[in-house]
Amino acid sequence: MNQNLAIADYAVFIIYFIVVSAYGYSVYRKRKQDEHDAKAYFLAEGNLTWWAIGASLIASNISAEQFIGMSGEGFFLGIAVAAYEWLAAVALIIVAVWFIPVYLKNKIYTMPQFLKTRYNESTALIMAVFWLFLYVFVNLTSILYLGAVAINGLAGGEYLHVIMIGLAVFALFISLGGMKVVAYTDVIQVAVLIIGGLVTSYIALTTVGRYFGVGENAIEGFKVLMREAPEHFKMIIPKPTATSSQLEIDKYLTFPGLMSYLAGIWIINLNYWGCNQYITQRALGADLQTARTGILFAGMLKLLMPLIVMLPGIAAYVLYQNGHLPQLVGGKDGAYSAVLTFLPTGLKGLSVAALTAAIVASLAGKVNSISTIYTLDVHKKYIQKEAGEKQQVNIGRIAVFAAMLLAVLFTWNDILGIGGVGGFTYIQKYTGFISPGVFAMFFLGMFWKRTTGTAAIVGVILGFALSVLFNEYAPALFGNETLLYTAYPNGKGAFEIPFHICMGLSFFFTMLAMIGISFAGPKVNPKAFEIDSEMFKVKPQTTVLIVITLLIIVALYVKFW
Repeated sequence: MNQNLAIADYAVFIIYFIVVSAYGYSVYRKRKQDEHDAKAYFLAEGNLTWWAIGASLIASNISAEQFIGMSGEGFFLGIAVAAYEWLAAVALIIVAVWFIPVYLKNKIYTMPQFLKTRYNESTALIMAVFWLFLYVFVNLTSILYLGAVAINGLAGGEYLHVIMIGLAVFALFISLGGMKVVAYTDVIQVAVLIIGGLVTSYIALTTVGRYFGVGENAIEGFKVLMREAPEHFKMIIPKPTATSSQLEIDKYLTFPGLMSYLAGIWIINLNYWGCNQYITQRALGADLQTARTGILFAGMLKLLMPLIVMLPGIAAYVLYQNGHLPQLVGGKDGAYSAVLTFLPTGLKGLSVAALTAAIVASLAGKVNSISTIYTLDVHKKYIQKEAGEKQQVNIGRIAVFAAMLLAVLFTWNDILGIGGVGGFTYIQKYTGFISPGVFAMFFLGMFWKRTTGTAAIVGVILGFALSVLFNEYAPALFGNETLLYTAYPNGKGAFEIPFHICMGLSFFFTMLAMIGISFAGPKVNPKAFEIDSEMFKVKPQTTVLIVITLLIIVALYVKFW
């Protein structure tokens, strides 16, 4: 069970690198006639197929924080964490049917453009600058740091900075070619990600089977997991009682049972998949049917993700509890790396390639979104208004390079302290604080014509302030038991309200404030979008995809409730 990579593992990884690079270069050569077309560069306008959109959405979404973080949560919580993935599929249905038609009908290409068109220029500029900081200093840095640490651990632990630079350069190579190169290389990336991830899960299950005397059989290994850790196969975490242990309380604080499903997890998913430049950019250049099919395809792929990123964590838990995983270090976040040590030579290289594919795809997609927002919503509007198509593309490439350079500089010695809190927690903390306000602003802006620009600005600020209040100060100010919430001991000498409940409360009061402010304005805001029922009609083939996805999700919840 040597954790270091062998020559065969490096060979598999190099083959992966060559294939992705060669394919990316061939896509780039084919679009050279659009070399200086800004919309072709930023959005691959009209050229992405449904399968490229769907694959790119998943490749950009799944990164080191999922492989390491969600596997760790599988180790700690079990299958309950799969709700993030399975309900994301439902969120993608909502985005495909109701959100994307609004964007496409109004020719929206960036999220700040949405805010300027629907509200005002001040709101758009504030959020453009905010998103740039968030994407660079939270998302980009954490993806790069977590990815480099994970691969470094598998490579022997002595090459952190070399790997960090390698990941950054690989992502730059892809992203400098524009969105079309990013999206089509993501097709290979997601294939490697899924195949490598499934191989890891299969080896984990057969290893469990071998240690527990039922043979190297994946199905029997899965049965062992259900027998040895039945509490890890319950979707709903029970509410703590007076006799609950701190471990049981900690699980509820992480995922508060049915309360998660009332608001928090929906805000996370709908904001992420429907109001996020990084994600929606893939579909904004396509026609409605192509965009919808691609998004629903991504939703079906999301159903697979717990098998890839969560199941190894449960396997690690069962092995560890029975003394079969002494190589586990670093607590729950070391679960995935520990399981990888069981992989034979060659397959370990494939799993590293899968992890690298997830990291590089996310980095490339993120810097492309940073480049798009900066060029179209900041530079073109406020710095160089007369910039032509060629200049915009060049500015976009400079922005890509600058964003990646900043990410490397801030992760080189972990200046931001990502390693101290964990990458998954780091991202959730800082994006979760602004999600209620941002989602309220987008939701009301799309579907309530009375919403005003003043309400939007108040919503963003109030949503953030309320998130901070409920997460950090409410128990001390208002007590541990109120009509709105129950705070629980966090094992660190303080009391906490579960994060999902904080998000729900912040969203609820933000919506109330925005609605109240908007009632002071005209009945129909002059900048409101035109919406008609025809926009939301779906074709029969789309309905079939939706029904299949929902039936699978219902079956999974019936099985593991």
